[in-house]
Amino acid sequence: MDLLLSREFLLYGGGVLFLLWAFFVVWFRKVTVEYIEEQAINDGILPPWWFESLDSRVIVYAMVLVRGKARHPAFTDDDLILKYSRKKDWYLAISYQLSFIAALTLWGLYYFLYGPTE
Repeated sequence: MDLLLSREFLLYGGGVLFLLWAFFVVWFRKVTVEYIEEQAINDGILPPWWFESLDSRVIVYAMVLVRGKARHPAFTDDDLILKYSRKKDWYLAISYQLSFIAALTLWGLYYFLYGPTE
């Protein structure tokens, strides 16, 4: 148990998980987000103009895919995202979110166990 709560494990483990999360961000965006947007454009549905320049759409797409159902009213067209998604998109979305949560958990533990003492 001491090894799992050691400074090095929490710090370096969080760093490795952060790099894994960064990999999943790029992979999820390239595989899922671009596929869904391409399919929507082929059907004549354009994304909102304000949504194009923001990369927050990656977060929104992942949340919709993990949730698995549309929320009304929604920030985006959840039904459209679910319509064009594939099974592998759900796996990428869950990997993307879990790797970020795991990195934050390790860094949070590091902060509370070994952070400032004042």
